Amino acid sequence: MSQASAARDWLVNNAETAYAEAVDWLSANLPNFLLAFLIIVVGYRVSIAAKRYAGRPVYSWIGRESVASTLLRLIKLSIILLSVLLAFRVAFGFSPTSLLLTATVFSAVVGIILAPLVGDIINGVFVLSDQPYEVGDMVEIVDTGKVGFVEEVTIRYTKVFTIDNTFLVIPNSEIRKRDVVNYSAEDVRTRQTLEVSVTYESDVVKAREILVEAAQETPEVIGTQGSVRIGKGDYPLEPRPFIVEFGDHGVNLALRYWVREPYRLQMVKSKVNEKIWAKFRQEGIRIPYPHRHHVFDDTTGELDVSLDGQEETEG
Repeated sequence: MSQASAARDWLVNNAETAYAEAVDWLSANLPNFLLAFLIIVVGYRVSIAAKRYAGRPVYSWIGRESVASTLLRLIKLSIILLSVLLAFRVAFGFSPTSLLLTATVFSAVVGIILAPLVGDIINGVFVLSDQPYEVGDMVEIVDTGKVGFVEEVTIRYTKVFTIDNTFLVIPNSEIRKRDVVNYSAEDVRTRQTLEVSVTYESDVVKAREILVEAAQETPEVIGTQGSVRIGKGDYPLEPRPFIVEFGDHGVNLALRYWVREPYRLQMVKSKVNEKIWAKFRQEGIRIPYPHRHHVFDDTTGELDVSLDGQEETEG
């Protein structure tokens, strides 16, 4: 009993001592903790305000939304990081130098573990510097066939809002390996080629006229005179028909025309095809399809045919 009582007294005394030390420590450091918390809150609010008020000047100065938004994020993160460092200094008495050294070592370890993330960030820098696309551009990811508008370009990923009403979030390390078609890089006007064949018996001249008429009667097609500059060459805007080749079953024609809005390409092609089909039927122009000719002659000879096990001879 005496041992149990002594153990109980020891526990009570140590608990009281620990409680008293905790109260003393908290009383001495609580103001510092509250001040550190206040510093973090104020720093966070200042970072938001800095990003908001610096937004317009930064966008005007840089001129590229993707780069400007990335720079604003870095400004916000820098203010928050400084606030956290200052809060640690106030709360625990750590010097900024020791904190930075610890952060450097920690970053090196994390960098090894999170190598893919680091790769995305490095590729993000290349994407922002190479300028293959900008926020608002219409792009096509060739290997997937997805078409949409660039919604956001960050240091880690590119977000594309597709015309199927879905979001594609592609890491920058992946998108730099893919073929990306930018329909809005220089000029939103996009040329489309439509191929059609007619039989050799059809009036090819009239068929070419119909191709042009079908394109000109489609409102989304640019049917006016003029040209568009591509590289060092000028290309006419009005629809133009071509004889591509003489195929096995007919004459292969092509119609090239320009569309004002690239996201309407599929719809415009369907409209032009409908008009071509109607006009071809009206003018009696036929579209070829594969034919197979069987030729029978009167060559003499005998053919042995077995029916139900019986042999018959035909001459």
